[in-house]
Amino acid sequence: MTLQQLPAMVTEFKVLATAYLRQETVERVEELRRLGGFSLAAAVAWVFAIILLAVAAMRAIVVALPDSPYWEALGYFLAVVGLVALAAVLYQLGPEPSQKSG
Repeated sequence: MTLQQLPAMVTEFKVLATAYLRQETVERVEELRRLGGFSLAAAVAWVFAIILLAVAAMRAIVVALPDSPYWEALGYFLAVVGLVALAAVLYQLGPEPSQKSG
């Protein structure tokens, strides 16, 4: 290796390092951003579906009960209790929180 080859080697190293970093970081972040976008869209769709199903269940309970303001209030209450119970069951079925060692 001579001193005249050093600038060419430094330039080649810079090009290779830039290409490697782009491949291992920028492209991975773009893939992660795309996956995150799909995940967010799916979460919004699930929330919208759950809200619609909850309203439908609540209306079904209210219609099944006799026609009175007190019975209608009971239907709303039963729907809320059912949603809280469903949320508790889903919370119990979910993954355990991870313990961070400090």
